[in-house]
Amino acid sequence: MSVRPSRRLALMAACCTAAAVHAGGAAAPIDIAVAARSIAPGELAVLTLKTDPATSGLQVQVFGKQVPVFQLGAGVWQSLVGIDLDQKPGPYTIAATGHAGEIEKRGQQRLIVQPRTFPTRKLQVDPTFVNPPRDELKRIEREAAFIRDVTQRSAGERLWSAPFVRPVPDAANSRFGTRSVFNGEPRRPHGGADFLSAEGTPIHAPNAGRVVGARDLFFTGNTVIIDHGLGVVSLLAHLSAMNVREGDRVSAGQVIGRVGATGRVTGPHLHWGVTVAGARVDPLSVLALIGEKKAG
Repeated sequence: MSVRPSRRLALMAACCTAAAVHAGGAAAPIDIAVAARSIAPGELAVLTLKTDPATSGLQVQVFGKQVPVFQLGAGVWQSLVGIDLDQKPGPYTIAATGHAGEIEKRGQQRLIVQPRTFPTRKLQVDPTFVNPPRDELKRIEREAAFIRDVTQRSAGERLWSAPFVRPVPDAANSRFGTRSVFNGEPRRPHGGADFLSAEGTPIHAPNAGRVVGARDLFFTGNTVIIDHGLGVVSLLAHLSAMNVREGDRVSAGQVIGRVGATGRVTGPHLHWGVTVAGARVDPLSVLALIGEKKAG
């Protein structure tokens, strides 16, 4: 195996790291380049794979599962890999295979997930949202199952082509992965980014896709879930109003609702969560890697 610096990749932010590795074996193996802000829990990694233009049926495996792949051009493919919030640190292998006629093509890249420490935040909210009444438990279970189901049934094709965009112009004020303590009781880590936007601020679709959820949920209030395809799903929560319905197709930047304070909140803001093949990743890493780049 030999290592060489990667070239500038489409959809890669200048701040990101990249590496390319040639695997041994037959001539013109699959060359893998990795772009990421860092290789750590909660980060997005963008793989760019280059091989013989005649290669077809490209497959990529990492973290013990197969991840979706899409073609950018002749002999050039790309795959989005989410490093889940709970992914254990350590060495992993990206393995790619394909066929050019009867010749099997292979490529490998080592991925070393670094440890990451997350901060803790303490919040005071309505006690009902910390220890829900018994008569709400079945509703909460149904809603959790609904979110899991629509996330797992992401479209098998890429529904976006343009870069991702910020849903609101405001800066994120709550860090992804923060360990949350509500009313003194520890709860699940924060699986998204919060934007302290004023109530009524228009919310824009982060990218094109299909609305697979548009309903009032116990914890997240008025919630819009957009399937961008190939396992990429956005969840936008706590809306005061929703402008879309389930089944609608939306385009990048389309207004889908307005900022509010519904569900478990301390005040008006937008919560944006992103999963990539089920892995929870920081939406800001999505913007850094495959987001809209501003001139200058």
